[in-house]
Amino acid sequence: MATSQTSSFGNPVAALTGATWFGYLARTVLTFMFWASGLAKLIDFNAGVAEMAHFGLEPAVAFNVATIITQLAGSILIILNRWTWLGAGALAVFTALTIPLVHHFWTMEEPFKTIEFYVVMEHITVIGALMVVAWKART
Repeated sequence: MATSQTSSFGNPVAALTGATWFGYLARTVLTFMFWASGLAKLIDFNAGVAEMAHFGLEPAVAFNVATIITQLAGSILIILNRWTWLGAGALAVFTALTIPLVHHFWTMEEPFKTIEFYVVMEHITVIGALMVVAWKART
């Protein structure tokens, strides 16, 4: 009788994607933009506050703290595969909110309008990836 482990032995893709370490690596890479940004804002707190103020988010200190907490906590939940749906949901909502708050391409002139449009398209794709993570976490 063949088990899933022995059947994946003959299939290197199944063996790779079925490995526990691969899941951690995939979740770490997926959340890279969030935890790297959160760590950068934590390490250079004043730069994070300046970024918030630049985008008109006041009080800038509170927005920086909330951003750090959301980015790091959401990433940790996904990476550790604990309450993954919550981490993915928080990061998806966070990413969606950056579009009208920070990436409002519809108010910009070229070439910045097109550049920001592509950033928004990437954000929508990341939101979709986080939706898949939340969906798969329920099974």
